[in-house]
Amino acid sequence: MSYAIKNLVQGSRELIAFRIGDQEFCVDIMSVREIRGWTQATPLPHAPPFVMGVINLRGAVLPIVDLSFRLGLGQADPTARHVIIVAQVRNKTVGLLVEAVSDILTVTDENIQPTPEISTDHEKQYARGILAIDKRMICLIELEGLFPETESEAA
Repeated sequence: MSYAIKNLVQGSRELIAFRIGDQEFCVDIMSVREIRGWTQATPLPHAPPFVMGVINLRGAVLPIVDLSFRLGLGQADPTARHVIIVAQVRNKTVGLLVEAVSDILTVTDENIQPTPEISTDHEKQYARGILAIDKRMICLIELEGLFPETESEAA
């Protein structure tokens, strides 16, 4: 059995880390379907403000979410360096616009520190913990908490 598989069997999980501005975040790699380059989205009328629009992904309509805006970090100004993380959130597929993917991390629950008590209720819905790795602080995001059922219907 390889080291990576043995680690996963013993309670660790893999996360994909990405940057938005000067901050790093991560999500469970099992929810990620693919990572693709930035493609201009077609705006949708009456979409929530964090939905940039939609793109055609191999014949399927994929909503693109400005993750920076959704997290309250300001609206993104996408460049050719931005990427779209195609992720599964419940039974929906969404594209998450981020600046860059930085790492694939293998962590255990012991590596995940609780979110600070000063966090707002909104942050506690999606921020599942903080990873302190190599002088980096990486916020673990739970996508289901970031897109509650009622809002994911709009996307």
